[in-house]
Amino acid sequence: MSVTKGEYGIGEKGNKRDIILWADHRASKEANEINASGSDVLKYVGGTMSLEMELPKILWLKRHMPAEVFEQCQFFDLPDFLTYRATSDLARSNCSLACKCSYVPPEIPGSSGWSAELFNKIGLDQMVKDDFSALGGQPGKTGLILTAGQPVGAGLSEQAASELGLNAGTPVGSGVIDAYAGWVGTVAAPMPDLNSNTVDLKESRHRLAAIAGTSTCHIVQSPEAVFVPGVWGPYLHAIFPGFWMNEGGQSSTGQLLDFMLETHPAWPKLLAQSKEKGVNHFVLLGDLLEEQMKETDAPFLTYLTRGLHIYPDLHGNRSPLADSKMRGMIVGLSLDKGVKDLALRYLATCEAIALQTRHIIEDMNKRGHEIKYLFMSGGLVKNKILMQLLADICAIPIQLPFSHSASVVLGSAMLGAIAAEENAIGKITTQQEAGERGRGMSERLWKVMERMSRPGSTILPKAGEKEKKLLEVKWDIFRQLIEQQRKWRKDVEEALA
Repeated sequence: MSVTKGEYGIGEKGNKRDIILWADHRASKEANEINASGSDVLKYVGGTMSLEMELPKILWLKRHMPAEVFEQCQFFDLPDFLTYRATSDLARSNCSLACKCSYVPPEIPGSSGWSAELFNKIGLDQMVKDDFSALGGQPGKTGLILTAGQPVGAGLSEQAASELGLNAGTPVGSGVIDAYAGWVGTVAAPMPDLNSNTVDLKESRHRLAAIAGTSTCHIVQSPEAVFVPGVWGPYLHAIFPGFWMNEGGQSSTGQLLDFMLETHPAWPKLLAQSKEKGVNHFVLLGDLLEEQMKETDAPFLTYLTRGLHIYPDLHGNRSPLADSKMRGMIVGLSLDKGVKDLALRYLATCEAIALQTRHIIEDMNKRGHEIKYLFMSGGLVKNKILMQLLADICAIPIQLPFSHSASVVLGSAMLGAIAAEENAIGKITTQQEAGERGRGMSERLWKVMERMSRPGSTILPKAGEKEKKLLEVKWDIFRQLIEQQRKWRKDVEEALA
């Protein structure tokens, strides 16, 4: 979230700060208060507002900034701040507002956009009095809200054009959250390995995009609203006008793998061996696991970790539990401090990430989604062990992108391409015009996505019957770890009450 007052927001001790990271968990008290409000808004964030969203952070800022400074601030989710810097236009993105800022599009019965009732109840009444101008304003009254790729203002401002080395007036598309750009950049790709070269917009509902890096976001679109407890959304118009999206997520995945490796006693030794052999440490970990399979006559890879179980929520659970108090667990530790034990911990962590992905997919499907494929992007795509575990544990094909690192950028380019097409029709100046133009651009945007997408490769489930049985047991243990941790937490809280 970006906060501006003049040029910058003002933080503690006079320091100038203008950004609060999504992973900042200081607003837990504020999130709890919002969740206790009973607001209808909560229905559209999976029933529980995350402390990673904007409204808890804004409320936290109100309580920690000088009042006179807070009252002068503008609040932006990052995509909107970037289009503002590019164009000097305050038009906001429906994706940013609906997915992160507690905005419920007025096309939903009973909603007027922003919930005055909720803002008044939690102490942000001044925003109501100001017609929510600090968040972009009321659509059609004091603000303009655009769907993905609609042209913003008059395009690049003179200043931005000069800074970027581009022409003033170059069309700028209304932005989306980075993970949603990853969805745009992957889900229209053909799947030649499965003899599936085309898919229409409606059929995209079967494709769950997982944008995996430090954390992982799981995004799926549907033509109707699907309410999944603990999964964010459903969000109307998040990308395509008239379509809904749900977003699951893991707050720590790539970061989790790094942490589990770097805190093991053998980490320095692994790095030294990696340097000596001239290979990446992940490649070396794979080699160490293969050696152990040969040494122990293991029938398959996950046999090595049959007695080691990891629960992965070291930074709380985003989905589908929506429980920021969840923490990590390891069952099956030994006194081994060597690199082989480190390799086993690495494998068990990959299993935990895949098991949690299955948890998210199963909860989505139970509530009405029909997910048949997992479309991956991001740095974790390079992790072959994790990719195969995802296929085997989730029991669906995993589609890898043409370029693991370019999906978010490609999705952004697609939005720029449709913005250029739409800009030729003319500038959007009113909310009514934005709505009318949006309803007609869905097929055009999908055609842009199809045209600019490239085929990747498919990983199919390959676990044999014995391994399937083991993975099912691991899945059962994974769920028991959740239940046990919550029971223990309750027991401790009752003892200290």
